[in-house]
Amino acid sequence: MRHVGLKTRMAVVGSILFAFYALIAIVAVAAFGVGLPIVLVGTVGFAGFQYIVGKKVALWSAGAEELPADRYPEVHRSVERIAGDMGLEKPRLMVADMGIPNAFAVGRRGAGVVVVSEQLLRLLDHGELEGVLAHELAHIDNRDVVMMVMGQSVASMLGLAAYFAIAFSRDGGIGNIILGYLASVLVQMVAMVFVLAISRYREYVADADAARHVGGDAMARALEKISAASGQSDAELDDNVAALCISGGDRSALQRLFATHPPMEKRVDAVRAVDRQYY
Repeated sequence: MRHVGLKTRMAVVGSILFAFYALIAIVAVAAFGVGLPIVLVGTVGFAGFQYIVGKKVALWSAGAEELPADRYPEVHRSVERIAGDMGLEKPRLMVADMGIPNAFAVGRRGAGVVVVSEQLLRLLDHGELEGVLAHELAHIDNRDVVMMVMGQSVASMLGLAAYFAIAFSRDGGIGNIILGYLASVLVQMVAMVFVLAISRYREYVADADAARHVGGDAMARALEKISAASGQSDAELDDNVAALCISGGDRSALQRLFATHPPMEKRVDAVRAVDRQYY
């Protein structure tokens, strides 16, 4: 089986996220007397709604626009070729001004979108850019993008549920609002711990997949250039896309503890190891 480690992590995290949904459904039934069938239908419908909205919010927050095929024919051809090698339909290609060289993917197999920043297109040579594109296509191929979008949405939903449950309890008052806010932050942090269980690992897997398609040296050079350029910029990624991007940016020691991406130097070493293995 391909990528057993990633598939196992996704299955475990998916089960935990489902348990969170079930918990909310049980609370709704017990506290508000809502019928169980209605809650189940609503939960499934809301999950689908979250996936669709999460995808659109990521694109909207990045300010993504269509990448014109007449101006970037080589990029479109590269994506079509690599996607074909992976057995994927060619995804929609978009471009955004993120302030730093970066890229991310959203969607699923057959309905994927790859977004590259204007800065990335200017920074990388064609071979390095193909490495980044292959990395993003690998995320779609491995289906981990859906898990990340859903995981972030579940964390937000649980935070809101905790806030309203405490802030608008019978006693009311400013104290409950403050407690509700603190509970919301804490619940979201706990939920995101489970998302982090796959977030860093999926980056290693996508890097390795990209290295096997374009060569580890090209992928390593791309990661090194992205890391160096990001370290020289004050631009910050929007929270809606930061976890999805190929680079999460340099952070403090505390932030790295909860980082969605592994250290860049370890990723570079890993893709060069792939090169030694396959080439």
